[in-house]
Amino acid sequence: MRRRTLFALAAPALAHAQEAWPSRPITLLSGFPNGAGTDIYSRRLAEPLGRLLGQNIIVDNRSGAGGNIASDMVAKSRPDGYMLLMGTGGTHAINQSLYRTLPFHVVNDFSPIAHLGDVPNVLTTSIPRRPQLQNCADVLAAARARPQAVSYASTGNGASTHLAGAQFAAAAGLDMLHVPYRGQPGAQGAVLAGDVDLFFNQVGPALGAIQGNQTRAIAVTTAQPVAALPGVPTVAEACNLPGFVSTTWYGLFGPAGLPAPIVARINEAVQQIITTADFQQWLSSTQGIAPAPVNTPEAFAAIQRRDVATWAEVVRRSGATVD
Repeated sequence: MRRRTLFALAAPALAHAQEAWPSRPITLLSGFPNGAGTDIYSRRLAEPLGRLLGQNIIVDNRSGAGGNIASDMVAKSRPDGYMLLMGTGGTHAINQSLYRTLPFHVVNDFSPIAHLGDVPNVLTTSIPRRPQLQNCADVLAAARARPQAVSYASTGNGASTHLAGAQFAAAAGLDMLHVPYRGQPGAQGAVLAGDVDLFFNQVGPALGAIQGNQTRAIAVTTAQPVAALPGVPTVAEACNLPGFVSTTWYGLFGPAGLPAPIVARINEAVQQIITTADFQQWLSSTQGIAPAPVNTPEAFAAIQRRDVATWAEVVRRSGATVD
């Protein structure tokens, strides 16, 4: 009898604790270093999201292993809403097939919260270091003339920048050398220094060097041109590879078992932010990102499941694997 009484007294307190979420700062993990596209987006989103939720959002970059270090931390965290993840199509679709072993399952161990937009890549090269590579025809001619001599950087094994290059090489029948770096700054620096020839960089992190006439934007990997890069053709058009598309996405995740009310509250707050004209202008003009037309947790979960299967076939055809 006394135990039932104590439980009856404790139940309202537990309910109040749940209703009071969040009562302390929230950590948003990003699996890639400062300056990466996920880092740029995380920091742009964190302030208004924290304001709507009533707590600070602390962005914490835990880079390495194609984003798997941060993903593993979130997968193993308590499902209480205080540790979230800026995931990508790389970390939460590609990696399931690319890595021989993972310490988590990209679907079963996470709660999809919100789709943050589709992310294009752009094929770039150094203007002063590779003046001979003026367009895609030049790239194709150089790669076909000397197999394994033309190299492309990536932000790490399994990243979308890696798979975009692997897809391109497979579609065009090329034998190119893949050179992985730990994150966007290293890969971008290698292109600028002339250590590698090409880089399928994400549009957001690539814009500064393109606008500063340090790198040349040869083609974008989307089905249609990207507003942030006017005049830059698609790979399908510029490289005569009909149907070529290689895009990924950003998304917000929590650990599996995150309570539905918390998922719904975060999703609603994210929606309020990313559907404003100001934020959509920022996405389009500075990141080349297309917002999701439907953005419920269920719709995002369906996109993730679809892309796990889609990228498994891309990985299989490309032959790319990571131990």
